[in-house]
Amino acid sequence: MRNREELFQSIQLKSSFLCVGLDPDVDRIPAACGTGVQAMEVFCKAIVDATHDLAVAFKPNLAFFEQYGSEGWAALERIVAHIPEDCMVIADAKRGDIGNTAARYAQAMFQGLGADAITVAPYMGEDSVRPFIDFQEGRWTILLAMTSNSGAQDFEFHGDPPLFEQVMERAQTWGTPDELMFVVGATRPEAIARARAIAPDSFFLVPGVGAQGGALRDVVDAGWNAQCGLLVNSSRGILYASSESDFAEKARESAKALRDEMSAILQERT
Repeated sequence: MRNREELFQSIQLKSSFLCVGLDPDVDRIPAACGTGVQAMEVFCKAIVDATHDLAVAFKPNLAFFEQYGSEGWAALERIVAHIPEDCMVIADAKRGDIGNTAARYAQAMFQGLGADAITVAPYMGEDSVRPFIDFQEGRWTILLAMTSNSGAQDFEFHGDPPLFEQVMERAQTWGTPDELMFVVGATRPEAIARARAIAPDSFFLVPGVGAQGGALRDVVDAGWNAQCGLLVNSSRGILYASSESDFAEKARESAKALRDEMSAILQERT
């Protein structure tokens, strides 16, 4: 999925705009998976196997793997390799630095890990984002804009216009909608509508549906565009649908329920 057209084709083919977040918390992984890093790998691969036909993207959260050093990173590499090619891999890394450091982060994510996209903190400005955009054609840089956490109120909504709107406005000059996406949280639909007005053609990665209280229909009403324009992420609601040995089966049921709702929306709007 090297551009918006290919991503939209995948969305249409699967009748889904679901992104499954891979946040393997060792304290919540079913005992049937084992312990430690091995359990994380078994768990994530089982989730991928159970849901890949329902999802267009997977978003591994790097912190859960990096805490175990080289052993965790090696497990992450094997999990990424296990994800089918028809699914986008989003490295949820939230990197943000300048110059050569940013370039090395880009190389680590896109070349080393093999991710299709990476989340990036844009608050140091264009020179902290440019190395990701310029690294390789067909990769995506996903800028944090309006996030779903409560602390977003500390900075992102301050100013006139609010800081997240300023970030999105300026970022339009850095890259095209085939290079840049934005993180736009599901918990504030009125802000999603403002974000859509600023970036009418861009895809939004939308966390916060389900466990954090966001509603899919509200997100769609506020953020839809002609090519769907949304990757709606669900992590805990799918990963931890069961704490027993049937976790993969229950994860699939949860993912399918969300996908079926998405399918109905796609039929209505496309």
